Amino acid sequence: MKDLVIYGFGGFGREIACLISSINKVKPTWNMIGFIDDGRLIGESNRYGKVLGGIKELNEIKNPIAVVLAIASPTILQKIVNSIENEYVYFPNIIAPNVLFFDKDTVKMGRGNVITFGGRISCDVTIGDFNLMNGCVSLGHDVKIGNFNMLQPEVRISGETQIGDTNFFGVRSTVLQGLKIGNNVRVATGSVIIRKTKDGMTYMGNPAKIMKIV
Repeated sequence: MKDLVIYGFGGFGREIACLISSINKVKPTWNMIGFIDDGRLIGESNRYGKVLGGIKELNEIKNPIAVVLAIASPTILQKIVNSIENEYVYFPNIIAPNVLFFDKDTVKMGRGNVITFGGRISCDVTIGDFNLMNGCVSLGHDVKIGNFNMLQPEVRISGETQIGDTNFFGVRSTVLQGLKIGNNVRVATGSVIIRKTKDGMTYMGNPAKIMKIV
């Protein structure tokens, strides 16, 4: 089995630990040796493991180590990845055993992606790097997703949608067919995107509109 650490000691990190356990029950693959978290004390523990250190300790490891990122903020996720300079670190795709692929042979995927329980991935889907899909996320046919996107539980991305980088989709949000989502867009919980978005904006409602921050 291959050594693995989870970056993030919070609730999402515990969920990823459960995901790793479920993968190992189907096929023993990962030896989860602990957590990395810059905001926690070394040795702090939960039922799944203990904190081994932060980015400094991770960069000092001298043997091959898989890292799974449990960070819900796209911008922080990107910053952490850019801070990892250890040549021994690699980023596997972690996919729950019950994720449904309509035609896995037509799906293209980069590295460092996480698809948790209940995901549904249609045919001819392209997924870049470091995208986190947390619980029952659905991607329609011909969807293209860039890098560092966070899709919260039960997000629905309709067919032929194009998504750029560092976007956040709240719980049960929906993007309708064939739309383009650029970069740094936030979609609030339960919102429905019915037209092309503008970069850097937050959208809320059904239909979703730009939310003005007062």
